[in-house]
Amino acid sequence: MDYDTLFSERIGRLKEAGNYREFTDLERRAGRYPRAMNHSIGREITLWCSNDYLGMGQHPVVAEAICETVNQIGSGAGGTRNIAGTSHPLVLLELELANLHQKEAALVFTSGYVTNSTVLSTLGTLPDMVLFSDALNHASMIEGVRFGKCERHIVRHNDAEHLEELLASVDIKRPKLIAFESVYSMDGDIGPIKEFCELAKRYNALTYLDEVHAVGLYGESGGGVAEREGLSDQVDIIQGTLGKAFGVVGGYIAANAKLIDFIRCYGNGFIFTTAMPPATAAGAAASVRHVKKDIQSRIRLHRNVNVVKSRLTAAGLPVLPNPSHIVPVMVGDANRCREASNLLLEKHDIFVQHINHPTVPFGTERLRITPTPLHTDEMIDHLVESLQNVFDELGLAREPVTQPAEPMPASVNS
Repeated sequence: MDYDTLFSERIGRLKEAGNYREFTDLERRAGRYPRAMNHSIGREITLWCSNDYLGMGQHPVVAEAICETVNQIGSGAGGTRNIAGTSHPLVLLELELANLHQKEAALVFTSGYVTNSTVLSTLGTLPDMVLFSDALNHASMIEGVRFGKCERHIVRHNDAEHLEELLASVDIKRPKLIAFESVYSMDGDIGPIKEFCELAKRYNALTYLDEVHAVGLYGESGGGVAEREGLSDQVDIIQGTLGKAFGVVGGYIAANAKLIDFIRCYGNGFIFTTAMPPATAAGAAASVRHVKKDIQSRIRLHRNVNVVKSRLTAAGLPVLPNPSHIVPVMVGDANRCREASNLLLEKHDIFVQHINHPTVPFGTERLRITPTPLHTDEMIDHLVESLQNVFDELGLAREPVTQPAEPMPASVNS
Protein backbone atom coordinates (compact mmCIF):
# COMPACT_ATOMS: atom_id res chain seq x y z
CA MET A 1 0.00 0.00 0.00
CA ASP A 2 1.33 3.42 -1.02
CA TYR A 3 0.15 5.41 1.98
CA ASP A 4 1.70 8.71 0.82
CA THR A 5 -0.35 8.56 -2.37
CA LEU A 6 -3.48 7.75 -0.36
CA PHE A 7 -2.92 10.74 1.90
CA SER A 8 -2.09 13.02 -1.05
CA GLU A 9 -5.27 12.05 -2.88
CA ARG A 10 -7.40 12.90 0.13
CA ILE A 11 -5.62 16.23 0.64
CA GLY A 12 -6.03 16.95 -3.07
CA ARG A 13 -9.79 16.62 -2.76
CA LEU A 14 -9.82 19.22 -0.01
CA LYS A 15 -7.71 21.63 -2.05
CA GLU A 16 -9.93 21.22 -5.10
CA ALA A 17 -13.04 21.92 -3.04
CA GLY A 18 -11.46 24.95 -1.37
CA ASN A 19 -11.54 23.30 2.06
CA TYR A 20 -7.83 22.68 2.63
CA ARG A 21 -6.80 24.09 6.00
CA GLU A 22 -3.84 26.45 6.21
CA PHE A 23 -2.41 28.05 9.34
CA THR A 24 -1.41 31.71 9.51
CA ASP A 25 1.79 32.21 11.52
CA LEU A 26 0.81 34.97 13.97
CA GLU A 27 2.36 36.40 17.10
CA ARG A 28 -0.04 38.38 19.24
CA ARG A 29 1.46 41.39 20.98
CA ALA A 30 0.64 41.71 24.70
CA GLY A 31 -0.55 45.23 25.38
CA ARG A 32 -1.32 45.80 21.67
CA TYR A 33 -4.15 43.29 21.13
CA PRO A 34 -5.90 43.02 18.66
CA ARG A 35 -2.66 43.76 16.81
CA ALA A 36 -0.39 40.83 15.93
CA MET A 37 2.76 40.16 13.93
CA ASN A 38 2.15 38.11 10.78
CA HIS A 39 5.42 36.26 10.31
CA SER A 40 4.49 35.06 6.83
CA ILE A 41 4.45 38.62 5.47
CA GLY A 42 6.65 40.29 8.08
CA ARG A 43 4.34 43.04 9.27
CA GLU A 44 1.66 43.75 11.85
CA ILE A 45 -1.97 43.02 11.15
CA THR A 46 -5.28 43.46 12.99
CA LEU A 47 -7.11 40.38 14.25
CA TRP A 48 -10.85 40.37 13.59
CA CYS A 49 -11.68 36.70 14.15
CA SER A 50 -10.26 35.67 17.52
CA ASN A 51 -12.42 33.98 20.15
CA ASP A 52 -10.42 35.82 22.82
CA TYR A 53 -13.53 37.97 22.94
CA LEU A 54 -12.44 40.30 25.77
CA GLY A 55 -8.69 40.29 25.19
CA MET A 56 -8.10 38.50 28.50
CA GLY A 57 -5.39 36.37 26.91
CA GLN A 58 -2.99 39.30 27.27
CA HIS A 59 -4.43 40.95 30.39
CA PRO A 60 -1.82 41.71 33.09
CA VAL A 61 -3.93 40.15 35.86
CA VAL A 62 -3.88 36.81 34.02
CA ALA A 63 -0.20 36.95 33.05
CA GLU A 64 0.84 37.87 36.60
CA ALA A 65 -1.13 34.99 38.11
CA ILE A 66 0.43 32.51 35.67
CA CYS A 67 3.99 33.75 36.19
CA GLU A 68 3.67 33.87 39.97
CA THR A 69 2.30 30.32 40.09
CA VAL A 70 5.03 28.94 37.80
CA ASN A 71 7.64 30.47 40.09
CA GLN A 72 5.97 29.03 43.19
CA ILE A 73 4.81 25.60 41.97
CA GLY A 74 6.41 24.84 38.61
CA SER A 75 4.96 24.14 35.19
CA GLY A 76 3.31 20.75 34.87
CA ALA A 77 0.55 18.98 36.76
CA GLY A 78 2.58 15.79 37.13
CA GLY A 79 -0.11 13.47 35.84
CA THR A 80 -3.80 12.79 36.31
CA ARG A 81 -5.57 14.17 39.36
CA ASN A 82 -6.08 10.63 40.66
CA ILE A 83 -2.39 9.70 40.52
CA ALA A 84 -0.49 12.96 41.02
CA GLY A 85 -2.96 14.72 43.29
CA THR A 86 -5.00 17.83 42.58
CA SER A 87 -3.10 21.12 42.56
CA HIS A 88 -4.58 23.69 44.90
CA PRO A 89 -5.02 26.35 42.14
CA LEU A 90 -7.28 23.87 40.33
CA VAL A 91 -9.42 23.44 43.45
CA LEU A 92 -9.75 27.24 43.71
CA LEU A 93 -10.65 27.50 40.01
CA GLU A 94 -13.48 25.00 40.38
CA LEU A 95 -14.85 26.92 43.36
CA GLU A 96 -14.72 30.12 41.28
CA LEU A 97 -16.59 28.49 38.39
CA ALA A 98 -19.27 26.99 40.63
CA ASN A 99 -19.81 30.46 42.08
CA LEU A 100 -19.97 32.04 38.61
CA HIS A 101 -22.91 29.81 37.66
CA GLN A 102 -24.42 29.55 41.16
CA LYS A 103 -24.03 25.77 41.22
CA GLU A 104 -22.92 23.42 43.97
CA ALA A 105 -19.76 22.28 42.21
CA ALA A 106 -17.69 22.42 39.03
CA LEU A 107 -15.26 20.11 37.26
CA VAL A 108 -12.42 21.30 35.01
CA PHE A 109 -11.21 19.46 31.90
CA THR A 110 -8.30 20.11 29.54
CA SER A 111 -10.50 21.62 26.81
CA GLY A 112 -14.10 22.42 25.95
CA TYR A 113 -14.05 19.65 23.34
CA VAL A 114 -12.96 17.05 25.90
CA THR A 115 -15.59 18.36 28.31
CA ASN A 116 -18.49 17.88 25.91
CA SER A 117 -17.29 14.56 24.56
CA THR A 118 -16.62 13.12 28.01
CA VAL A 119 -19.67 14.38 29.89
CA LEU A 120 -22.27 13.56 27.23
CA SER A 121 -20.83 10.12 26.50
CA THR A 122 -20.64 9.33 30.21
CA LEU A 123 -24.23 10.40 30.83
CA GLY A 124 -25.19 8.26 27.85
CA THR A 125 -24.07 5.18 29.77
CA LEU A 126 -26.84 5.58 32.36
CA PRO A 127 -29.31 2.69 32.08
CA ASP A 128 -32.04 3.31 29.49
CA MET A 129 -30.83 6.90 28.84
CA VAL A 130 -32.20 8.87 25.86
CA LEU A 131 -30.25 11.86 24.50
CA PHE A 132 -31.90 14.73 22.59
CA SER A 133 -29.37 16.83 20.66
CA ASP A 134 -29.94 20.06 18.72
CA ALA A 135 -29.14 19.64 15.01
CA LEU A 136 -26.52 22.42 15.06
CA ASN A 137 -24.68 21.36 18.20
CA HIS A 138 -20.89 21.58 18.12
CA ALA A 139 -18.85 18.64 16.82
CA SER A 140 -17.68 17.86 20.36
CA MET A 141 -21.29 17.49 21.51
CA ILE A 142 -22.12 15.31 18.52
CA GLU A 143 -19.16 13.10 19.35
CA GLY A 144 -20.28 12.79 22.98
CA VAL A 145 -23.81 11.87 21.94
CA ARG A 146 -22.51 9.22 19.53
CA PHE A 147 -20.04 7.76 22.02
CA GLY A 148 -22.81 7.47 24.60
CA LYS A 149 -24.16 4.57 22.52
CA CYS A 150 -27.67 5.06 23.88
CA GLU A 151 -30.90 5.96 22.11
CA ARG A 152 -30.63 9.43 20.62
CA HIS A 153 -32.82 11.89 18.73
CA ILE A 154 -31.80 14.91 16.66
CA VAL A 155 -33.92 17.99 17.37
CA ARG A 156 -34.53 20.45 14.53
CA HIS A 157 -32.49 23.53 15.35
CA ASN A 158 -34.01 25.61 18.16
CA ASP A 159 -37.40 23.95 17.53
CA ALA A 160 -39.25 23.53 20.83
CA GLU A 161 -42.29 21.97 19.14
CA HIS A 162 -40.16 19.27 17.55
CA LEU A 163 -38.39 18.64 20.85
CA GLU A 164 -41.72 18.15 22.58
CA GLU A 165 -42.84 15.68 19.91
CA LEU A 166 -39.70 13.65 20.45
CA LEU A 167 -39.92 13.81 24.25
CA ALA A 168 -43.55 12.73 24.17
CA SER A 169 -42.60 9.65 22.14
CA VAL A 170 -40.42 8.32 24.97
CA ASP A 171 -41.60 6.74 28.22
CA ILE A 172 -41.79 9.47 30.88
CA LYS A 173 -39.96 7.20 33.35
CA ARG A 174 -36.83 6.81 31.20
CA PRO A 175 -33.85 9.10 31.99
CA LYS A 176 -33.43 11.82 29.37
CA LEU A 177 -30.99 14.59 28.57
CA ILE A 178 -31.54 17.62 26.31
CA ALA A 179 -28.23 18.99 24.95
CA PHE A 180 -28.12 22.39 23.25
CA GLU A 181 -26.17 25.65 23.09
CA SER A 182 -26.82 29.22 24.12
CA VAL A 183 -24.89 31.10 21.42
CA TYR A 184 -24.32 29.11 18.22
CA SER A 185 -20.92 30.26 17.09
CA MET A 186 -21.32 30.25 13.30
CA ASP A 187 -24.77 31.80 12.76
CA GLY A 188 -24.77 33.68 16.07
CA ASP A 189 -28.35 32.75 16.97
CA ILE A 190 -29.38 31.91 20.53
CA GLY A 191 -31.05 28.77 21.84
CA PRO A 192 -34.52 28.86 23.44
CA ILE A 193 -33.28 28.16 26.97
CA LYS A 194 -36.55 28.94 28.75
CA GLU A 195 -38.68 26.80 26.44
CA PHE A 196 -36.28 23.84 26.53
CA CYS A 197 -36.03 23.98 30.34
CA GLU A 198 -39.81 24.03 30.67
CA LEU A 199 -40.07 20.97 28.44
CA ALA A 200 -37.36 19.23 30.46
CA LYS A 201 -39.39 19.65 33.64
CA ARG A 202 -42.58 18.49 31.93
CA TYR A 203 -40.96 15.33 30.54
CA ASN A 204 -38.57 14.44 33.36
CA ALA A 205 -35.34 15.34 31.52
CA LEU A 206 -32.03 16.91 32.45
CA THR A 207 -30.73 19.93 30.51
CA TYR A 208 -27.16 20.36 29.27
CA LEU A 209 -26.36 23.89 28.07
CA ASP A 210 -23.15 24.67 26.19
CA GLU A 211 -22.28 28.31 27.00
CA VAL A 212 -18.76 28.36 25.57
CA HIS A 213 -19.43 31.35 23.31
CA ALA A 214 -21.38 33.19 26.00
CA VAL A 215 -19.49 32.92 29.30
CA GLY A 216 -17.83 36.20 30.14
CA LEU A 217 -19.95 38.13 27.64
CA TYR A 218 -23.54 37.94 28.88
CA GLY A 219 -25.14 38.35 32.28
CA GLU A 220 -24.28 40.72 35.11
CA SER A 221 -21.31 38.56 36.18
CA GLY A 222 -20.49 37.08 32.78
CA GLY A 223 -22.24 33.82 33.62
CA GLY A 224 -23.66 33.56 30.10
CA VAL A 225 -27.05 33.85 28.44
CA ALA A 226 -28.66 31.70 31.14
CA GLU A 227 -27.58 34.23 33.76
CA ARG A 228 -28.74 37.15 31.63
CA GLU A 229 -32.17 35.59 31.30
CA GLY A 230 -32.39 34.58 34.96
CA LEU A 231 -32.41 30.88 34.09
CA SER A 232 -29.16 29.53 35.56
CA ASP A 233 -31.03 27.71 38.30
CA GLN A 234 -33.27 26.05 35.69
CA VAL A 235 -30.37 24.51 33.76
CA ASP A 236 -29.03 21.29 35.26
CA ILE A 237 -25.56 21.29 33.65
CA ILE A 238 -23.81 24.39 32.34
CA GLN A 239 -20.74 23.73 30.21
CA GLY A 240 -18.22 26.44 29.50
CA THR A 241 -14.71 27.11 28.27
CA LEU A 242 -11.72 28.94 29.67
CA GLY A 243 -10.17 29.36 26.21
CA LYS A 244 -12.40 32.05 24.75
CA ALA A 245 -13.62 35.06 26.77
CA PHE A 246 -11.45 34.02 29.74
CA GLY A 247 -8.36 33.96 27.52
CA VAL A 248 -6.59 30.81 28.79
CA VAL A 249 -7.41 27.16 27.96
CA GLY A 250 -9.62 24.38 29.33
CA GLY A 251 -13.27 23.47 29.70
CA TYR A 252 -15.62 22.77 32.58
CA ILE A 253 -19.07 21.86 33.75
CA ALA A 254 -21.00 23.33 36.69
CA ALA A 255 -23.87 21.37 38.24
CA ASN A 256 -25.04 19.79 41.48
CA ALA A 257 -22.46 17.95 43.57
CA LYS A 258 -23.79 14.43 42.92
CA LEU A 259 -23.69 14.82 39.13
CA ILE A 260 -20.18 16.28 39.29
CA ASP A 261 -19.06 13.36 41.43
CA PHE A 262 -20.57 10.88 38.96
CA ILE A 263 -18.64 12.39 36.03
CA ARG A 264 -15.46 12.61 38.12
CA CYS A 265 -15.66 8.90 38.89
CA TYR A 266 -16.92 7.54 35.54
CA GLY A 267 -15.74 9.95 32.82
CA ASN A 268 -12.75 8.41 31.03
CA GLY A 269 -11.85 11.70 29.34
CA PHE A 270 -11.37 13.14 32.83
CA ILE A 271 -9.92 10.17 34.69
CA PHE A 272 -7.17 9.23 32.22
CA THR A 273 -6.00 12.69 31.13
CA THR A 274 -3.14 14.68 32.63
CA ALA A 275 -4.64 17.50 34.67
CA MET A 276 -4.56 21.18 33.80
CA PRO A 277 -1.22 22.71 34.87
CA PRO A 278 -1.48 24.71 38.12
CA ALA A 279 -0.29 27.95 36.51
CA THR A 280 -2.99 27.68 33.85
CA ALA A 281 -5.59 27.10 36.56
CA ALA A 282 -4.36 30.13 38.50
CA GLY A 283 -4.50 32.30 35.39
CA ALA A 284 -7.99 31.09 34.56
CA ALA A 285 -9.23 31.76 38.10
CA ALA A 286 -7.75 35.26 38.01
CA SER A 287 -9.48 35.86 34.68
CA VAL A 288 -12.87 34.65 35.93
CA ARG A 289 -12.61 36.86 39.03
CA HIS A 290 -11.69 39.88 36.91
CA VAL A 291 -14.34 39.32 34.24
CA LYS A 292 -17.10 38.96 36.87
CA LYS A 293 -16.52 42.58 37.90
CA ASP A 294 -15.51 44.07 34.55
CA ILE A 295 -18.93 45.17 33.34
CA GLN A 296 -17.44 47.97 31.22
CA SER A 297 -15.63 45.52 28.94
CA ARG A 298 -18.93 43.74 28.23
CA ILE A 299 -20.61 47.07 27.52
CA ARG A 300 -17.81 48.11 25.18
CA LEU A 301 -17.85 44.73 23.41
CA HIS A 302 -21.56 44.90 22.61
CA ARG A 303 -21.26 48.55 21.60
CA ASN A 304 -18.55 47.62 19.09
CA VAL A 305 -20.59 44.65 17.84
CA ASN A 306 -23.58 46.91 17.17
CA VAL A 307 -21.41 49.48 15.40
CA VAL A 308 -19.75 46.86 13.18
CA LYS A 309 -23.05 45.23 12.26
CA SER A 310 -24.75 48.53 11.44
CA ARG A 311 -21.78 49.86 9.46
CA LEU A 312 -21.38 46.68 7.40
CA THR A 313 -25.12 46.48 6.74
CA ALA A 314 -25.23 50.15 5.72
CA ALA A 315 -22.35 49.45 3.31
CA GLY A 316 -24.49 46.81 1.60
CA LEU A 317 -22.46 43.83 2.79
CA PRO A 318 -24.35 40.55 3.41
CA VAL A 319 -24.33 40.30 7.21
CA LEU A 320 -26.33 37.40 8.63
CA PRO A 321 -28.72 38.94 11.21
CA ASN A 322 -28.55 37.56 14.75
CA PRO A 323 -28.89 38.76 18.36
CA SER A 324 -25.35 37.90 19.50
CA HIS A 325 -21.78 39.16 19.25
CA ILE A 326 -20.99 37.00 16.19
CA VAL A 327 -20.85 38.88 12.85
CA PRO A 328 -21.07 36.46 9.89
CA VAL A 329 -20.48 38.04 6.46
CA MET A 330 -21.83 35.56 3.93
CA VAL A 331 -19.91 34.58 0.79
CA GLY A 332 -21.47 31.24 -0.18
CA ASP A 333 -18.55 29.64 -2.03
CA ALA A 334 -15.51 27.94 -0.52
CA ASN A 335 -12.86 29.14 -2.98
CA ARG A 336 -14.23 32.69 -3.14
CA CYS A 337 -14.36 32.81 0.65
CA ARG A 338 -10.71 31.77 0.84
CA GLU A 339 -9.81 34.42 -1.76
CA ALA A 340 -11.59 37.09 0.25
CA SER A 341 -9.75 36.10 3.41
CA ASN A 342 -6.40 36.10 1.61
CA LEU A 343 -7.02 39.52 0.06
CA LEU A 344 -7.97 41.03 3.40
CA LEU A 345 -4.70 39.78 4.87
CA GLU A 346 -2.35 40.49 1.98
CA LYS A 347 -3.69 43.87 0.86
CA HIS A 348 -5.36 45.30 3.96
CA ASP A 349 -3.50 43.71 6.91
CA ILE A 350 -6.72 42.29 8.33
CA PHE A 351 -7.00 38.70 9.48
CA VAL A 352 -10.50 37.23 9.18
CA GLN A 353 -10.40 33.48 8.70
CA HIS A 354 -12.69 31.98 6.05
CA ILE A 355 -15.17 29.46 7.46
CA ASN A 356 -15.85 26.58 5.09
CA HIS A 357 -17.27 23.04 5.22
CA PRO A 358 -17.40 21.00 7.44
CA THR A 359 -17.63 23.80 10.00
CA VAL A 360 -20.60 25.20 8.05
CA PRO A 361 -22.79 23.60 5.37
CA PHE A 362 -21.81 23.80 1.71
CA GLY A 363 -23.07 27.03 0.16
CA THR A 364 -23.01 28.98 3.44
CA GLU A 365 -19.28 29.75 3.54
CA ARG A 366 -18.58 32.99 5.34
CA LEU A 367 -16.15 35.40 6.97
CA ARG A 368 -16.78 35.25 10.73
CA ILE A 369 -15.98 38.57 12.40
CA THR A 370 -15.68 38.91 16.19
CA PRO A 371 -15.33 42.47 17.50
CA THR A 372 -13.74 42.98 20.91
CA PRO A 373 -13.81 45.89 23.37
CA LEU A 374 -10.23 46.67 22.27
CA HIS A 375 -11.03 47.37 18.62
CA THR A 376 -11.03 51.13 17.99
CA ASP A 377 -13.36 53.16 15.80
CA GLU A 378 -10.44 53.64 13.39
CA MET A 379 -10.05 49.86 13.14
CA ILE A 380 -13.77 49.53 12.44
CA ASP A 381 -13.53 52.15 9.68
CA HIS A 382 -10.63 50.25 8.12
CA LEU A 383 -12.49 46.92 8.34
CA VAL A 384 -15.60 48.27 6.60
CA GLU A 385 -13.64 49.99 3.83
CA SER A 386 -11.44 46.92 3.30
CA LEU A 387 -14.39 44.52 3.08
CA GLN A 388 -16.08 46.78 0.53
CA ASN A 389 -12.90 46.80 -1.57
CA VAL A 390 -12.53 43.02 -1.39
CA PHE A 391 -16.17 42.37 -2.32
CA ASP A 392 -15.82 44.77 -5.26
CA GLU A 393 -12.50 43.31 -6.43
CA LEU A 394 -13.81 39.74 -6.36
CA GLY A 395 -17.29 40.63 -7.65
CA LEU A 396 -18.95 38.98 -4.65
CA ALA A 397 -22.72 39.15 -4.27
CA ARG A 398 -24.10 41.75 -1.90
CA GLU A 399 -27.66 40.51 -1.60
CA PRO A 400 -29.04 41.23 1.89
CA VAL A 401 -29.39 38.19 4.16
CA THR A 402 -32.80 38.04 5.80
CA GLN A 403 -32.88 34.44 7.00
CA PRO A 404 -30.41 32.32 8.97
CA ALA A 405 -28.25 29.96 6.99
CA GLU A 406 -29.74 26.56 6.23
CA PRO A 407 -28.77 24.06 8.93
CA MET A 408 -26.99 20.84 8.09
CA PRO A 409 -29.34 17.89 7.52
CA ALA A 410 -30.07 15.98 10.71
CA SER A 411 -28.30 12.92 9.30
CA VAL A 412 -24.97 14.75 9.44
CA ASN A 413 -25.26 15.09 13.19
CA SER A 414 -26.94 11.78 14.02
